[in-house]
Amino acid sequence: MLAVAYAVYLALLVLIGYLAFRRNEDLSDFLLGGRSLGAWSCGLSAGASDMGAWLVLSLPGLAMTTGFHVLWLVIGLLIGMWLNWLFVARRLRVYSELAGDALTIPAYLDDRFEDNSRLIRLISSLAILGFMLLYTSAGLLAVGQLLSGVFDWDLHMAIIAATLAVTAYSVLGGFLAVSCSDVFQALLVLAALLAVPLALIGSADQLEMHFSALQAANPALVDLFSNPEGKSISAVGIVSLAVWGLGYFGQPHVLARFQAISSKNKIIWARFIAVSWGALVMVGACLTGLLALIILPETFTDTDGVLVAMLNVVFSPWVAGILSLAVLAAIMSSVDSQLMVAASTLAEDCNRLFLDQQADDGLSANVGRIAVFLLVILAAWLAIDRQADILEYVAYAWAGLGATFGPVILLSLYWPLMNRTGAVAGMLTGAVTVIVWRQLEGGWFDVYELLPGIVLATVSAIVMSKLLGPPSKSVRWMFAKVQVKLRD
Repeated sequence: MLAVAYAVYLALLVLIGYLAFRRNEDLSDFLLGGRSLGAWSCGLSAGASDMGAWLVLSLPGLAMTTGFHVLWLVIGLLIGMWLNWLFVARRLRVYSELAGDALTIPAYLDDRFEDNSRLIRLISSLAILGFMLLYTSAGLLAVGQLLSGVFDWDLHMAIIAATLAVTAYSVLGGFLAVSCSDVFQALLVLAALLAVPLALIGSADQLEMHFSALQAANPALVDLFSNPEGKSISAVGIVSLAVWGLGYFGQPHVLARFQAISSKNKIIWARFIAVSWGALVMVGACLTGLLALIILPETFTDTDGVLVAMLNVVFSPWVAGILSLAVLAAIMSSVDSQLMVAASTLAEDCNRLFLDQQADDGLSANVGRIAVFLLVILAAWLAIDRQADILEYVAYAWAGLGATFGPVILLSLYWPLMNRTGAVAGMLTGAVTVIVWRQLEGGWFDVYELLPGIVLATVSAIVMSKLLGPPSKSVRWMFAKVQVKLRD
């Protein structure tokens, strides 16, 4: 019965891909859905594309092992998500359309600074491909672990099966298929993550009872400033968790949703939907992990399997099996989005850099489809060859993209005097800092590499822009034109 449910779910995704394929008429449709997303599809798709495997696998396990300590991460992410929608979404939607109708982040930055050398496009494309490869491989590894656990498959075969499934509808329908499937998957994830807490906490009295049980088991678990051993959390530990939210400003798979919404006027409603969904699923994941400390036996050690284990304990096998589809849905919704961003980079940016700058939409879309195949094969090989911790891959990719693009995106939208050299310096500094800082240990070197990456990238972009003077008059004129459009 469970196998039938999984098969129906995957068949539905392929059907969505086929229907989207029939609507794709040009490259803009394939890469950005023709800028036609509504508030609901934009908000839910943005949330689902960024949460993924770590939400359903890592976050409940983290809550179970660290207690209330995990709330620093949740608070940081929610604030970062809200600020990203508030300060970036509307401006990026307007600017990316006026500045050459840019379909990708590298194209936007290239047009924003009138970079005839194409250096900005090259650096940003390489950063996206490199860090997205880690993201995608983490997602495929997560799907592989899920399928191998549910159906007792060999892990390698499970990863291959996951690769074929996610490739099928991504290749067919492009961005529109990915965004439409994300809406369905986001709602399924929401249902599963709220199911356990709602089933176990039906009233204020039950909530107080469970809280008391946690406190009795280990008082440190309900203390924001203590680790499970009862020791005070260091400033480095708190900052490393809370700073995750700053990574939102540079995630291309989230920023693409801002570019794709049909109107800047829908941003406010989409922001409410995205942040509300994010708050509900993260709180649900944390509550599931905390309740697992009371419900699951002390011998349970599979931190990545907390959600599935809790579903099996609380619900009947049939209900638990259906709800476990949410784990697959969460992972697929992030993997397909990351694949589309990387494929868009190859189809639009690398294609124009190295192959044929005058290529027609049909050729570029086909390059994008081929790119999906190549990238997913490479990601699958990485997932099979190097079975690292899922959260480790996600943290590395999140920091790399956040530091490489976050400061440059924000400055490009708000500072008219930023120039091409400042953008190049900011991106290079952010990427290199993350890579180097990750190799260092001890003291403040233990802080999450995203923070130093963002700080040094921002300083580098501002200093280099000031040293070399303002950009051209046409660049400043375009900036002024965007400000007028934003006031309309």
